[in-house]
Amino acid sequence: MEDDKKTESTNKNVKKANLLDHNSVKHILDESVSDIVTSRGYKEDVRLSNVKFLLGAIIIVVALVAQFYNKKFPENRDFLICCIGLYVVLTAVMQLILYTKEKNAILFTYPLEGSFTSTGLVVSSKLPRFSDQYTLTIDSADPKSISAGKSVHLTKSVTQWLTKDGVLVEGLFWKDVESLIKKYARAEEPKKMR
Repeated sequence: MEDDKKTESTNKNVKKANLLDHNSVKHILDESVSDIVTSRGYKEDVRLSNVKFLLGAIIIVVALVAQFYNKKFPENRDFLICCIGLYVVLTAVMQLILYTKEKNAILFTYPLEGSFTSTGLVVSSKLPRFSDQYTLTIDSADPKSISAGKSVHLTKSVTQWLTKDGVLVEGLFWKDVESLIKKYARAEEPKKMR
C-alpha cells in the first residue's frame, strides 16, 4: 500500500509529453525553461502580455457592440463599417506586436535585483515541425542598451532530455539551461568591467 502511494506521489511530479505531438514536447520544455529561469531569481515581466490582453478585450468589445447595436442593417451601415475598420486596425496592431516584439519568446524578465544591468532577458525557443532539434535562445530585452549581453543559443535533440516514454529528465535539462544562463551572464560581464 505504501509503495503504491510512493509511486503515485513521484508520478504526479513527472513531466510527460506525447512524443508524437511536437507541440506537446515544446510545451513541456518551454514550461520547464520558465521554471528554471524564474528559480534563478529573474522575475517575469508581464507588461507585453497585459497589453495584448487589453487589446484583445477592446477587439471583443468592438465586435460585441457591432453585433448587438440597436438598429437593423440598412440603418446602421456606417456604424458597422466603422466597427469593422476598427476591428481590422486593432487586429493588425495585435499581429504587429506579436511579429515585432514577441516572436518566439516564451518569457520576458526584469533585470536581476542588485545587478548592474538595466535590461531583463528574453527567452525564446524553436522546435521546427518534423525535427527533434530544440533551440533555446537567451537575449537581452533591450539589445540596444549599453548593458545588453550577447545573445546565446543552445541547440540539442529533444532525445537528450526525454525518455522513450516521453518523460522529461529534468536534471539533465536543468543543467543545460542553467549553463546557458551562466554563459549569458559571462558574456555580459566584460561590458560591466569597461
